[in-house]
Amino acid sequence: MPLEKRESLTLRRRSSLRASTQLAIRFGFLLALVTLMVGFHWWERESLRDQIDGHVSFVDVIYFTMISATTTGYGDIVPITDGARLFDALFVTPARIFFILILAGTAYTFVLKRIWSRWVMRIIQSRLHDHIVLAGFGVSNKKALEELIAQGCDPQRIVVIDQDHDAIERASDYGAAVLRGDATDDETLRSVHVERASAVLISAGRDDTSILVVLTARKLAPHAKISVTIRHGGNEDTAQQAGADTIINPVNFAGLLLASSLQGPHRAEYLIDLATTEGRVMLRERVVEPHEVGVPISEISTGQAVRLIREGKPHGPRDPTFAVLQPGDRVLEIVDSI
Repeated sequence: MPLEKRESLTLRRRSSLRASTQLAIRFGFLLALVTLMVGFHWWERESLRDQIDGHVSFVDVIYFTMISATTTGYGDIVPITDGARLFDALFVTPARIFFILILAGTAYTFVLKRIWSRWVMRIIQSRLHDHIVLAGFGVSNKKALEELIAQGCDPQRIVVIDQDHDAIERASDYGAAVLRGDATDDETLRSVHVERASAVLISAGRDDTSILVVLTARKLAPHAKISVTIRHGGNEDTAQQAGADTIINPVNFAGLLLASSLQGPHRAEYLIDLATTEGRVMLRERVVEPHEVGVPISEISTGQAVRLIREGKPHGPRDPTFAVLQPGDRVLEIVDSI
């Protein structure tokens, strides 16, 4: 990968501190350094010599400190003991360099900020385990992010990838880690440790791009759960062959809602209720508990079972398989969200 492209992949997370707070912290740190230097010079004022009148006052100490911290000094007040000289050489001189870097915005932006970003990226990457990757941040994945947070998912477990700067900024407002890059590229997905992700949600805007992301993600993360949004029905088989576990067609779902609304005004509302945590009921999928094995599904007390998944195949209430639960079964059930 070219160096310029590699350096553009910067995984980050919006700071919880406002810009004004961050600025206040920086200047507070500078003030603390100046106070420390003034305090030391005042305490050791006998180690200084004023070449003008031979007397070192508190004003002289402040003057000497500020001049020493911002320049090399004028020579009118000088340290005369080894201790004072060592303090100026080992503490004041590095502080002077730090002052210049902080106060010079250009130097801060192009030197410290880049180093800081790389360090933050390494910290975020080291903590990415069992996380959720959102490839693309359009309407679908924005709603998915909001729903994940509403379900109690920690935003710091979520990573959003998009090539659009504004989309990345919007995603970072939720507290998720963000990466501006191409999710079809191996290096981009490696940067977010997709191989350690529990799930990848893909909605890239175009079916061909989404399918390519599925291929790349499946190659790097063979065990991750991959869900993808496909808008044209003819591409659903291709997405499945590429490695997608779940395929969502928003156009088909919208058509189902429209058709349902003709048979009653509340059917579409109920379906939307099931799909979100904001409704009064919710559709939940879970693994059968050990104490439920061998029990008729009708005796489950956690909710109203509507589908049984056994060995990857769905079974409805009229299927004989639906009757008794077995180890490894998954149950779809309707529960109250309150």
